[in-house]
Amino acid sequence: MRRFLFTALAVLAWHPDLLSQTPARTEQEMKASYEAHKGDFDYLLGDWAFTATSKEYGKFHGIWSAVRLPEGAHVWDEYRITGDSGETWYVTTTIRAYNAVRDQWELVGMDRANGLTDMGTARKVGDEMHIEQRFGVMSPTPSVWRIRYYHIRPDGFSWAADRSTDDGRTWVKDYQTLEARRIGPARSLPPLTVARKASPNQGAP
Repeated sequence: MRRFLFTALAVLAWHPDLLSQTPARTEQEMKASYEAHKGDFDYLLGDWAFTATSKEYGKFHGIWSAVRLPEGAHVWDEYRITGDSGETWYVTTTIRAYNAVRDQWELVGMDRANGLTDMGTARKVGDEMHIEQRFGVMSPTPSVWRIRYYHIRPDGFSWAADRSTDDGRTWVKDYQTLEARRIGPARSLPPLTVARKASPNQGAP
């Protein structure tokens, strides 16, 4: 798990697409942006049961869990589609990290052996969260999704995604929709390591 988290955050920091055209901002501007937006995804923290409808796959359901990572504005979530007996049909994991330099949230999603390729960005717009993200980048049929979280409340939220398979020239509106209800409280992941004071003999031959 430690290697996964470190690798995902490194990709967000160093991926050339995310660093292109980086605007110049002062330390004060970045600090103010961080304080204003560090909690934008707090509504997602916790455990959720969801029902969804896809124009391609029909109706399905599953479990969605999100935790805050111990340092900075980082959220790690797992979206799992399950069968009626609790079996897993599909699962994807996403890291969401706020970039104060660019004043936006950045996402990377992954599933099975497809690597860290499904990149996206997000911004809070009024009472909603808007995301644009590429999916299936390593597949024969990549797509771009415009996702909207709305009607956000303590015990649930709604979610809708438009989808494009021609790099944004045309869109299928509400290609997938979702309703989530809370089944577990917000939580945070503890640090993987804890700093300790060095003993007097530490490092001695």
